[in-house]
Amino acid sequence: MSSSSFTSLHITALDAIVNVNSLFTLAVFIGLTWNPNDPQNSLNSDPACAPTAAIAENLVAFHVYSFSSFLFSSLVALALKQAIRLSRTTSFHYPAVVEHLVAHVNRSALRIGMLVSAVGSVSGCAFLMLALVNVAQIKLGTLACGSSHTYAAVVPLLIFVPIALLIYVSLVLYAFTR
Repeated sequence: MSSSSFTSLHITALDAIVNVNSLFTLAVFIGLTWNPNDPQNSLNSDPACAPTAAIAENLVAFHVYSFSSFLFSSLVALALKQAIRLSRTTSFHYPAVVEHLVAHVNRSALRIGMLVSAVGSVSGCAFLMLALVNVAQIKLGTLACGSSHTYAAVVPLLIFVPIALLIYVSLVLYAFTR
């Protein structure tokens, strides 16, 4: 693989990371501004299943952790992308001729940066999943009271998200070793 196609591939991967993280960051930001409390408590009729203040506090904390993780990951990816582009030319303008030049990029630094960005994305997904578990507890009743509706919402979340993250981490580690 030539250096030019190597960096083009990495720029495409970094673009994908930034785009996905932007969507998640938007979702988390909207989640932070939304109040999940149900004033009429119409979904949870059992007072024993009412969420505690700690669950609401965890909801906000996990949203903030998720937001900061996605933002961190995106900023690292954007910095790597900019470093690749700047290494292609000394000019800030990108004429068509530049696309044919061979870039001088430290592959080890690029791989480590992409790995760090991936860690930020995985952390953001994990925190977002924990925030969604707390949303389910606030809306449907706590897990401690054994609400079947809460378990029906949370169990698939706790199965599918870690499986997807495991696949993502496996592919990132595979790409890291190549």
